Amino acid sequence: QVQLVESGGGLVQAGGSLRLSCAASTRTFSSYAMGWFRQAPGKERELVASISWTGGSTVYVDSVKGRFTISRDNVKNTVYLQMDSLKPEDTAVYYCAAKRAALGIYSGVGYDYWGQGTQVTVSS
Repeated sequence: QVQLVESGGGLVQAGGSLRLSCAASTRTFSSYAMGWFRQAPGKERELVASISWTGGSTVYVDSVKGRFTISRDNVKNTVYLQMDSLKPEDTAVYYCAAKRAALGIYSGVGYDYWGQGTQVTVSS
C-alpha cells in the first residue's frame, strides 16, 4: 500500500509559479512510476506529466510542455511538479499518482494509488 500526500497548491496570478510536492509513504518508492494529473470543474481528469522510476524519462501533455517540469527524489520519496508561466486554464485540482514501474509512463492507465489532491487557482 502506498499513501500519497500532495502539498504546494494555492492561488497565483497568471505568469507566476508554483511547486507541487507529493510525499510517498513506501519503502519501495523507486519501484513506482509517478504521475501528476489534474481535473478542472466540468472536465475529465487528464495526465499532466509522468516520470519513470529512475527519473530518466518524462512525458508531458502538450499544453504544459516548456512550462512544467516533473522530477523525483528517490531518497526523499517525493515527486515534484514545478509549474512556471501559469495560465488561468491551468486552474484545477492536481493529484499525484503511482503505478508499478513496469507499466511505463506513456499511458494514464494503471495508476493504483492516488493522493487527496491540491487546488491550484490561477487568476487572470
